[in-house]
Amino acid sequence: MIMDKREKEAGNHRNSPDTAIYTQPTPLTGAEAVWATLVGEGVRDVFGYPGGAILPVYDALRKFPIRHILVRHEQGAAHMADGYARASGRVGVAMATSGPGATNLVTGIATAMLDSIPMICITGQVSSKVLGTDAFQEVDITGITLPITKHNFLVRRTEDIAPALREAFRIAQSGRPGPVLVDITKDAQQNSAIFDFAAAAPQPYRPHPMLSADSTSIREALELLRTAKRPVILAGQGILHSGAMEQVRALAERTQTPVACTLLGLTAFPASHPLNLGMMGMHGESWVNHAIQQADLLIACGMRFDDRVTGSLSTYAPNAKKIHIEIDPAEINKNVHVDVGLIGDLKEILETLLPRLPGRDGAAWLHAISAMKGDAAVHDIQHLPDNGHLYAAHVINDIWRETKGDAIVVTDVGQHQMWEAQYYKHDRPRSLITSGGLGTMGFALPAAIGAKVACPEKEVWVIAGDGGFQMTCPELATIVQEQLKINIAIVNNGYLGMVRQWQEKFYDKNYEGTPLLSPDFVKLADAHSIQGTHVRHRAEVASAVETARRHPGTFLIDFHVEQEDSVYPMIAPGAALHEMIRRPKQNPLVETATEE
Repeated sequence: MIMDKREKEAGNHRNSPDTAIYTQPTPLTGAEAVWATLVGEGVRDVFGYPGGAILPVYDALRKFPIRHILVRHEQGAAHMADGYARASGRVGVAMATSGPGATNLVTGIATAMLDSIPMICITGQVSSKVLGTDAFQEVDITGITLPITKHNFLVRRTEDIAPALREAFRIAQSGRPGPVLVDITKDAQQNSAIFDFAAAAPQPYRPHPMLSADSTSIREALELLRTAKRPVILAGQGILHSGAMEQVRALAERTQTPVACTLLGLTAFPASHPLNLGMMGMHGESWVNHAIQQADLLIACGMRFDDRVTGSLSTYAPNAKKIHIEIDPAEINKNVHVDVGLIGDLKEILETLLPRLPGRDGAAWLHAISAMKGDAAVHDIQHLPDNGHLYAAHVINDIWRETKGDAIVVTDVGQHQMWEAQYYKHDRPRSLITSGGLGTMGFALPAAIGAKVACPEKEVWVIAGDGGFQMTCPELATIVQEQLKINIAIVNNGYLGMVRQWQEKFYDKNYEGTPLLSPDFVKLADAHSIQGTHVRHRAEVASAVETARRHPGTFLIDFHVEQEDSVYPMIAPGAALHEMIRRPKQNPLVETATEE
């Protein structure tokens, strides 16, 4: 409570800057220019951890109306900024000192880069006079992050701070989004210069000349769309970045084309829509993968044909023509050769196509896909017999039912992530936050903090494994200090579950390094003044979820699930998309919605 009081007092002492600094040139220190620029860019929240090389910036924070969330590890700051951006669509901001503070951001930056998340990381750097001398806590963070940022800056002069930061925001948000790092020397923070917010504005974003669909490509795409008999729309996260949810829905409905989603594209198209087939790929629904393999046309919308989506490239959708709508030219023909590449903003391209696209009757194709589902389409795990075992699928399905699908769910990486994708049905955009491209364990808890700060009115659930949760569980203290309400579901199977599954299938059940000893997570929560409970039986799940939702503060549920359950279907490395490993018949979940 003492810390809470001090935090509140610090917040009360922060003042709104004189509006004159945005209307006329004003002398400011570099540290003040950092905050003034962030305020001017609309930033309200920053996640960070102070240290010597960034201390001038922290000293100036009291003058500006920005909330600083103190993390327990800088990796957490990056994941929080990432979760903030994914939940809100705005740019997330993380801050750290030089040396180890900056390098601790690296995993979070790479996570954002692989998933195209707009994020700004501001790091302090040693004084420019000692750059290159191996000074205390000096590290070449711009060199280290060059491959995992969209762009980065080393700022040595005070007058360059505002222009660099404003340019960073433009780069992070324009085109294909991504993280940008701004490294600022300590003397640049301490010195003074004229701050001119308007003059620091970057040049307007001008799309690359290639980033426009020429008329020939549009005509070719329209012809393929008109003549297709078995089309499938592939929905990726680019739909969310473009804000093209309604346009994709219009395309699907007008042409009666079924929609298959990537993991990151699951919330781009409502799960309850009759044209939504579900998730594709390595752990996608069997009928989805079969539909893709039998399609005569794929319309890829804002997705990059990742290897977890395609399986073996030599056998991927062999009879399908392919249209790829993508804002990043580098993605066209990178993994999968396409017949028509439409390079540009997805929403704008679809708005060009839709008025010229007639409707079509897709009944025969939809009926054929429905037949692929067989009985699996009508089975409901909620009504399976309770045989005394608790399965992760039960847990996630019950969380979905109790929340009515209205929560923001933030997952870690592993089996529970795939089960969430299968059993929690998302109808709302940005309601699933997960690490896709990098697959970062430890992502969920800090990313959920960022999501809750961005959307305080939303119900937020963490779904994490016992392995990933232990990587970033110190951020429980951040939750308490910030007085946040987040519900935490730990799917505890005593293993590094997805690695164990691979060992079971491909390494003769040699479970080397995967059995996992965990603390009592409920006692760990209690040590942070967070309430929690253990659940070991199916009959206890719904009431525990209801208790967590009613509780005014953060609540943790430790679900002790079957230890050697596996995610099905599963595509083995190097196998074709349709060559799926099925759930063994003796398993009590044989008739779940993941069966063919």
